[in-house]
Amino acid sequence: MHKLVIATLGCALLVLSACNTVKGVGRDIESVGSAGEKAIKK
Repeated sequence: MHKLVIATLGCALLVLSACNTVKGVGRDIESVGSAGEKAIKK
């Protein structure tokens, strides 16, 4: 579980660093949250 959280945060940082707009950041945060929820439910 601990590794999953670290991997998710690492991916989030990479995705957020690639964003150019506030709207893009919001979408990226939402997608990371959805991916985290799916991983936890499995």
